[in-house]
Amino acid sequence: MNNKKATLELGTKPIGKLLAQYALPAIIAMTAASLYNIIDRVFIGQVVGPMAISGLAITFPFMNLAAAFGAAVGVGASTTISVKLGQKDYETAENILGNTITLSLIIGLAFGGICLLFLDPILRFFGASDATLPYARSFMQVILAGNVISHMYFGMNAVLRAASKPKMAMYATIFTVAMNILLDVVFILWWNWGIRGAASATIISQALALCWQMKLFANKDELLHLKRGIYKLKSSLVKNIISIGISPFLMNACACVIVIFLNNQLVHFGGDMAVGAFGIANSIAMIFVMFVIGLNQGMQPIAGYNYGSQQFDRMMKAVKIAIITATCIMLTGWTLAMFAPYYCARLFTKDPELIKRGVEAIHVIMIMFPFIGCQMVITNFFQCIGKVKISIFLSLSRQLLFLLPMLVVLPKLYKIDGVWASMPISDALSVIVAVTIFAVLMRKFKADKGALADKGALSDRSDQSDKSDKSDRSDKSDKSDRSDRSDTSDLSD
Repeated sequence: MNNKKATLELGTKPIGKLLAQYALPAIIAMTAASLYNIIDRVFIGQVVGPMAISGLAITFPFMNLAAAFGAAVGVGASTTISVKLGQKDYETAENILGNTITLSLIIGLAFGGICLLFLDPILRFFGASDATLPYARSFMQVILAGNVISHMYFGMNAVLRAASKPKMAMYATIFTVAMNILLDVVFILWWNWGIRGAASATIISQALALCWQMKLFANKDELLHLKRGIYKLKSSLVKNIISIGISPFLMNACACVIVIFLNNQLVHFGGDMAVGAFGIANSIAMIFVMFVIGLNQGMQPIAGYNYGSQQFDRMMKAVKIAIITATCIMLTGWTLAMFAPYYCARLFTKDPELIKRGVEAIHVIMIMFPFIGCQMVITNFFQCIGKVKISIFLSLSRQLLFLLPMLVVLPKLYKIDGVWASMPISDALSVIVAVTIFAVLMRKFKADKGALADKGALSDRSDQSDKSDKSDRSDKSDKSDRSDRSDTSDLSD
């Protein structure tokens, strides 16, 4: 009952308080997630060496591709559950939970198994050199072996947020961070497992958190809980999950393609050190990107629920607050990148050359940050309300329409400087496109809403007129009846 009440609050509680309630746990969780990735890299860079950092950067496409499949299920399922809860369709929401578990198992096992079979050729294709391949291989062998655990963990965390339990999702992530740090100390510092120890710490911490998540969903007192009959895949539910999840899937898949191409260009024009510098800069940038992803995760059930219950004013207010907050977050990141990049790079390595290149990479990659938050929120908003085509277009515009062509053309003209310049230019163009589309569609939305309001007002006036006519006819009828009765009385006398 309390769980139902929490879900109903999505349509009644003030938006500002509601967004804080849902977004803060998600932001803390995503920040914690980015921190434990950074901690892995700090341990690897400081203990194993600069080539290990470059080897880890080679694995980014793998991580993006795994995240793409995870997002297709996790984000699609959580968005669909939010809409169904807004429509009070609790039975379907429960079936989506079961289908999410089944899909995560199938995709996680298939992805991990296939990639392990062709690991070395894939890593070579991703840009690994003879120096970085051993590090990348050691890391990915462990990560891919436990890939199904990662898929299940992230999928269940997304469902927890959709089921009005953002704090539980936060606790699960914080637990993985704390456990990951502890295991990093044991595996890397004490047992000297190197880069394989960092991967093992990640998978084991996620496995322990997953056990706790499944225990939460096993509670029969919860609105959404595990039970027989919900695990069999239903084509209609799978279609809904994938149709919404396709947007983040394509975004992450394209990120995979871009990073592959980017790594190869960096190796070609700048060597392994350039790849390591990108790894450092990307790690710092992802802290603030994760802040905004957490904010979007907090906005998602609010926007989805109010869209499902047709409370459009509340939905739009949530989006506007999210855009303002995201802009402030990314502005903070920009300030750090512009004024303290050396200290950021120094966290990861003691190598002077890698620090120097890392500082340059941080400057370039994060220069457009004050504007990127807006684009991220707008893209997520269209995904939340099921506008899949728009969301997909906005997701892909930065990577496929702008960044990829620039990575082909600019390095031919400016070599390594052209590779770095491609990123902020594509960021600027994607922001312009997202804001333009959002403004046009919001004007259309307001016009349609105004037309509906006018139609409703006319309908109300028509109803009042009908009531007035009926009242007049009734008065006339009453007078006529009284007159007739008076005439009859006179005749009687």
